[in-house]
Amino acid sequence: MKYRQLGSSSLQVSEISLGSWLTYGSSVDESQGLACVRKAFDLGINFFDTANVYGRGKAESFLGRALAGVKRDSYVLATKLYFPMSDGDEGLSRAQIEKQLDASLRRLKVDHVDLYQCHRYDHDTPLEETMAALTRAVEQGKARYLGLSEWAPKEIAASLKLPGTHFVSSQPQYSMLWREPEAEVFPLCAKNGIGQIVWSPLAQGVLTGKYLPGKPVPADSRAKTGEFMQEFMTKPVLQAVQRLRPIAEELGASIAQLALAWVLRRPEVSSAIVGVTRPEQLEDNARAVEIALKPEHLARIDAAFEGLR
Repeated sequence: MKYRQLGSSSLQVSEISLGSWLTYGSSVDESQGLACVRKAFDLGINFFDTANVYGRGKAESFLGRALAGVKRDSYVLATKLYFPMSDGDEGLSRAQIEKQLDASLRRLKVDHVDLYQCHRYDHDTPLEETMAALTRAVEQGKARYLGLSEWAPKEIAASLKLPGTHFVSSQPQYSMLWREPEAEVFPLCAKNGIGQIVWSPLAQGVLTGKYLPGKPVPADSRAKTGEFMQEFMTKPVLQAVQRLRPIAEELGASIAQLALAWVLRRPEVSSAIVGVTRPEQLEDNARAVEIALKPEHLARIDAAFEGLR
């Protein structure tokens, strides 16, 4: 495993990190989830990302059990808040930040998180209130650093003008099929010490190459029910993904490894979050850090998706 500094923080995070959206505490049974966490440590993965809303607290509770007894300074733990946890509990107000952070710490069974992230921007709470409450969480020792996810460039820029503790990380969707952050978010963040922790680098599995154009989707597949995936499940996209296969084979890699290596080619990216249900998937993903892409590979990848952007 290789490691990168997370923005302007002192955190060194593994280039591949383990996420828990739609997996641990919900669709993956306990023993399988624990096996994935053990495999992560075996592979040198030290960065675990979750959120209070994943499974309505169940993902955090799972990680609390999975990481119990593990030396606290041997891993980097990140969680998030914003989305509803109940009818009256949502957003980034001071009251919610205090309440949700304490609840996350209880479920995670730790006295602090390394990274506390705003899962989205809260248009109903003054930004000044949000940043002051987050700064207080850092001053209290409950969070070491602060991050954001899916904020617009103007919202990120506004946060940088306020006093107090600033963000060190951004968590955008980013993959071969979703390159939007490259235009404004990446350069703005790079200038201000904010590293990128990218989610869905495999486009929810589409960039593994397992979905073939013109072939039925397996009944138990996430693609069968996942609304988020549908924009990527078109015939032109699936055909483009298959055009990656010879490039991957030349590199001795899988399509998934190629897609992860492509994300990690950007120096702005500190880590790519993967979601796995089996330890062997994580082992396959982790090998992506060994792949060095040359300009000719990148040109061929761009050509594979020509006409789709």
